Amino acid sequence: MKLNLLSCDAQRPDRRAIAKCIAEISSNIDQSLSNELTDILLEGDAVDIEIGR
Repeated sequence: MKLNLLSCDAQRPDRRAIAKCIAEISSNIDQSLSNELTDILLEGDAVDIEIGR
């Protein structure tokens, strides 16, 4: 299943918590890649991740 993360509009987003969540729910993303995807998400671009069933 693919999950599309569109945005994060929190005033002070917790980058570590977002990256940890992405790494935990995804089926093929390690911590380093989840950090990169978090940065992309917080810059305003959508992120697609694959989650396990």
